[in-house]
Amino acid sequence: MRASPTASAESRETPLRPSPATRAPVEPVPGKQRDPFFDNAKYLAIVLVAIGHSWEPLRSGSRSVTALYTLVYAVHMPAFIVISGYFSRSFRATPPQIRRLLTGIVVPYVVFETAYTLFTRWTDHQPDRAVSLLDPLYLTWFLAALFVWRLTTPVWNHVRHPLPLALAVAMLATLSPSIGNDLDLQRVLQFLPYFVLGLSLKPEHFQLVRRPEVRQLAVPVFVCALAAAYWSVPRFDYSWLFHNASAEQLGAPDWEGPLMTLALFACSTLLVACFLAWVPRRRTWFTALGAGTLYGYLLHGFVAQGAKSWGWYGPSWVQGPLGEITVTVVAAAVVTALCAPPVRRAFRFAMEPEMRWAFRRDATELARAS
Repeated sequence: MRASPTASAESRETPLRPSPATRAPVEPVPGKQRDPFFDNAKYLAIVLVAIGHSWEPLRSGSRSVTALYTLVYAVHMPAFIVISGYFSRSFRATPPQIRRLLTGIVVPYVVFETAYTLFTRWTDHQPDRAVSLLDPLYLTWFLAALFVWRLTTPVWNHVRHPLPLALAVAMLATLSPSIGNDLDLQRVLQFLPYFVLGLSLKPEHFQLVRRPEVRQLAVPVFVCALAAAYWSVPRFDYSWLFHNASAEQLGAPDWEGPLMTLALFACSTLLVACFLAWVPRRRTWFTALGAGTLYGYLLHGFVAQGAKSWGWYGPSWVQGPLGEITVTVVAAAVVTALCAPPVRRAFRFAMEPEMRWAFRRDATELARAS
C-alpha cells in the first residue's frame, strides 16, 4: 500500500522557503515578498496528486484513465521535488534551520505515520499492522525523503558535478534489490536527481519557462506525451514511475534499471518544464492555497483511503466516463478545501508546531533578548 504522493512551504522569490511539501527549515528574509508563481505551481501540483490518487481504483477498467494516470505521475512528484530543491539552496544546517527541519518535517512525519497506520488498520482490514517509523506508510515517504535530501544539501552544494553524481546514485539504486524499506530508501535515491536539479537551478531558469514561446511549445509536447502514454498502457509498467523498486523487483533485467532512470528523468524534466510554463505568474484565487499544500497532501490521503472502504467506487456508473469526471472534480475540490486557512489553523499543532520548549536558544536569540 505504498502510494506516490506529496505538500507546502512558503515560497519566496529567493530560495529561502524551500518545500512544496512542507514548510521548510530555511528562514525567511525580512522584506521579501512571496512569488505567486511558486504558490500557484504548488497548488496545481497538489491537485494533480489528489486526482492521481482518486484514479487508482479506476485504472483497471479504462485505458484512458491509465494513460492520464501515467502522465500525471510523470509530472507531479518530479515538479514538487524540483521546487523543493530550488528552495533548499540556502540550507546550511544553522540552528534555526535545524529547528524548522524538525518541526516542519520530522514532527508531521511521526504524527501522520502513526495516524495512517491506525487508520489503515481499519481500511485495509489489518488490525495488527504495527506502527513503524522506519518504514514510511502511504504518503509519508515524501517527508522522510525530504528530511534526508535536506540534510545532504551542503554536500550537493559543494561537489563539482552534483547532477551527474545524483543520477549515478539513482541508477545504481535500481541495481540493488537488497535496499530495505528503511525510510523508503529506494525512493529517496531514485528521486534524488530531481532534488539536486532543483538545487542547481537559478531564478533565470524559471524565467525561461515563462516565455510565451515555451508556453506554446508545451501544448504539443503534452499532446504527444498523452498519446505516448496511451500507446504505452499495454506495453509499459507504470510502476517505474513510483521509483520505489529495483529493476529485478519489477521483473526487468538489471541493465534496464539505469536506462529507465535516465529516460524517465529526461521525460519528466521536460514535462515539468512544460507544466511550469503554464503556471500563472500573477495572483489568482488559488494562490493563497499554495502555502497550505502540506495540509492538503497529508490530509487528503484519509479521504482517498476511506473512499475505497466506504464503497464510493462501488456503483457501476462510477466506472464510466461520468463517474471518472465526477471522481476527478471531487478529488480536486476536496484537496482545495484541505489547503484552506481554516483547515491550516485547525491542524497547525501537528504540522507547524512551535515547540520552543524543545530547543536551546542560540547566540543570536540570546543577544536579541538581552
